[in-house]
Amino acid sequence: MTAPDTSVETAAPARTSWRDGWAVYLQPRVLIVLMLGFSSGLPLALSGSTLLVWMREAGVDLGTIGLFALVGTPYTLKFIWAPLVDALHVPLFTRAFGRRRGWLVFSQLLLIAAILLLALTDPARSPLFVALGALLVATMSSTQDIVVDAFRIESLPENEQAAGMAAYVAAYRIGMLVSTAGVLFLVTAFESTGIGRTSAWMWGYVAMAALVLIGTVTALAATEPEQSVRAEQATRSESAFSRVMHAAVHAFSEFLTRRNALTALAFVVLYKFTDAFSGTMTAPFVIDLGFTRNDYAAIVKGVGLMATLVGGFAGGYVARRYSLAASLWIGGILQAASNLVFSWLAFVGVNQWALAVAITAENFTGAIGTVIFVAYISALCQNPLHTATQYALLTALSAIGRTYLSSGAGFVAETTGWQLFFVISVIVAVPSLILLAWLQQRGHFEELGPVKV
Repeated sequence: MTAPDTSVETAAPARTSWRDGWAVYLQPRVLIVLMLGFSSGLPLALSGSTLLVWMREAGVDLGTIGLFALVGTPYTLKFIWAPLVDALHVPLFTRAFGRRRGWLVFSQLLLIAAILLLALTDPARSPLFVALGALLVATMSSTQDIVVDAFRIESLPENEQAAGMAAYVAAYRIGMLVSTAGVLFLVTAFESTGIGRTSAWMWGYVAMAALVLIGTVTALAATEPEQSVRAEQATRSESAFSRVMHAAVHAFSEFLTRRNALTALAFVVLYKFTDAFSGTMTAPFVIDLGFTRNDYAAIVKGVGLMATLVGGFAGGYVARRYSLAASLWIGGILQAASNLVFSWLAFVGVNQWALAVAITAENFTGAIGTVIFVAYISALCQNPLHTATQYALLTALSAIGRTYLSSGAGFVAETTGWQLFFVISVIVAVPSLILLAWLQQRGHFEELGPVKV
C-alpha cells in the first residue's frame, strides 16, 4: 500500500550564534534525547575498550585482544533485524508504551541481563565465555541503538535537530567515558577494600548494568513521537509479515535507487575508520606505555569528559553554521590529525601532561566528527515508516571499520611499534576524504535537499 506522507521537511543548516543556540538545549525533547544518548553510549565500551583493559590485566595477548574487535559484529549486522523493530509489536510493551518506547524499554531490560552475564565471566580462565557474553551485550546494545536512533530522528522538530544531535553525541561519549574511566575507578576502589581483582571487575560491571536504568526511566517519562504514531496508523491494517517486508524492502531499495548510492555507502563505511583503527588500541597502548589504570582513568574522567562535552557542542555548532559537506571536511581532518598526538605520546613516554593532551585531542575531535557524521546519516533517513531500518543500515556499515577493518590493529601495532602505528592510523583516513571530494563534486549533498526527518 502507499503510505501517506508523514514526514516533516526541515530547513538547511541555519547560521546561528552560540548565544542564540543555547536555549534549544533545554527543550524537553532535546533533554530526553540527551539521556537516551547516555544509555546508548554506556554499553559500547563494556564489550570493547574496557573489556580489553580487563583482558590485558588478566594476561591475554595483544593478538587475541585485537581479534575481540569482532565481538562488535552485531553493530555491523543490526540492519538485518532492524525491520523487526520498525514493523513488529513487542507483546505487552508496545500496547503499554507505544511503538518506539515499547521497544526501548524491552531492549534495555535485555541489555541489563546481558551485562550481568558478562560480569560473571573470567578472561583468564574462559576467554570463550567472555566472547559469548560480550557478543550478547553488543547484540542488546545494538538493538537499543536501533530504537534510540529512530526515536531521536522522529521526535525532534527541525529547529531542534542540530541541538539534539549535539546533545545525543555528547551524552553518548559521556556514557562511554563512564563505562571506561568509571569502571576503572570502581574496580580500583573495590580492590582497595580487599576484594580480589576478578570480583572487583564483576562488581564494576554490575554497577554499569544498574546505570542502564537511566535510559529506562527516560523512556518511561518520554512520549511516543507523533511521526511514529502516524506511521503506525498508516500500516495498522497490514499483517505483521507485510509490515516487516515493507520496512526491509523499501528501506534498501530506496537507497539503491539514489544517484551515487554505492559511493555514499562506501563513504559511510570509511569516514570514522581512522577513529576506530586508533581507538581499538588506545587503552592497551596507554597500559603498555607504563601508565597505571588510575592514571588513565583519572585523565579520561576529568580532562577527557570536558573535552567530550565541548567537542559535542562544537560539532553541533559546526553542523548548524556550515554546509554539510564543509562540516564533514572539518570533522574528517580533525579526527585523523588527532591520532598524531598519540604518536607523539609514544615518543615522550610516561608523562601525565602528555597523556592529558592526547586524551583531550582524541575526545574533542572525535566528538566533533561524530556529531557531523550523525547529521549526515540522519539526513539520509527520510521516511518514518522505516527510519529504524535505514539508520541501522547506515550505522551498521559505519561499524565495519570498527569491527572488521580494525580487527588487525593489534597485529599492526605489534609489527610496527606504537609510534608508527598511530601515523598509519592517520593515513587510513585518506580514502574517506577522497570519497568526500568525489561526492561533493557530483552534487551529492545538494541532492539531499531539505532534510525530511
